[in-house]
Amino acid sequence: MATLRDVSLLRLAAQRLVGERHPTVAATVRTMTAMQGQDLPGVLCSAALRTDGGSLAGVRAAMDAGEVVRSWPMRGTLHLVAAEDLGWMITIGSPRVATSVSRRQRELQLDTATLAKATKVAVSALEGGRAIRRQDLFAVWQAAGISTEGQRGAHLLGHLAVGRVVCFGPTAGKEQALVLLDEWVPRPRQLAGDQAVAEWALRYFRSHGPATVADFAWWTGLKVSDSRAAHAAVADQLERLEVEGETYWLDPATPARLDSCRAEARELHLLPGFDELLLGYRDRSAVLDKDHADRLVPGGNGMFKASVVAAGRVVGTWRRPARAGDDGPEATPFTTFGRGVPAAITRRWAAYPRDR
Repeated sequence: MATLRDVSLLRLAAQRLVGERHPTVAATVRTMTAMQGQDLPGVLCSAALRTDGGSLAGVRAAMDAGEVVRSWPMRGTLHLVAAEDLGWMITIGSPRVATSVSRRQRELQLDTATLAKATKVAVSALEGGRAIRRQDLFAVWQAAGISTEGQRGAHLLGHLAVGRVVCFGPTAGKEQALVLLDEWVPRPRQLAGDQAVAEWALRYFRSHGPATVADFAWWTGLKVSDSRAAHAAVADQLERLEVEGETYWLDPATPARLDSCRAEARELHLLPGFDELLLGYRDRSAVLDKDHADRLVPGGNGMFKASVVAAGRVVGTWRRPARAGDDGPEATPFTTFGRGVPAAITRRWAAYPRDR
């Protein structure tokens, strides 16, 4: 009988946090389908951890080359995706996002005319292959008489992203510059309708499974009925796993992948905040005790701390050393760390992706 612990270890293998990693950053992101990316330093680390010889410089290079991009393909949340996938993902995910933000746009007095003007001004500022920082685009809007005060600037940017006008392009210091999507991704993959949603489902369960259909619906932001239909279209390509009365779905190759690296899966791992091992699921009980959820996301404010994972379970949080040259990060257990855990944290930190 499978247990939640089995689910957690299988997810580590499916997400390539253990065992054989992907050969390139582009392959990592393409296989993961989408990686939560509102925290840029965090998603740089998440992608590097899943890539053979991965480094922050390598992930930045993939961004600068336009191989992977950050935008809002689903749930109104920033994700890192393969460049060729962004357009069709937005097409599927945007209607529900647009509906969810329409009331707030009205409150901010962002009417149709204002949104159209903001789009025209942004295109004029970016066309011809130009890339500008977010604050510089806001300044362009201000100069054109379009206020970005309060949340107006963020909602204008979100409107352009969901409308497939802009996305984040090359790195610019500690952030990314904005570019026109059609110029930055000149050869997008063309997928639509049921075919696109079915592929989204297949890739999700292969990269994130074991997962439930409810997990997939939450992750994409799609209607439950649409998620069920997409899953049904690909269920014959997946393996079924029953755990505590719940049905999970996964890539048939994942159990063998775990068998090849089970010892590594049971070892200690350091993950950044917002990593897909936690953010990729509606139900996180396989990796996180609900009694400790408030320790990882204080006050349920949506800000995930970096996690210490042991034997597939989150057992504490960590943060970077207070001073350069310190032996390891500052780690806080949910209860107590077992013998040998502090030394294991120091070893993991020595190999953790970071600017050196």
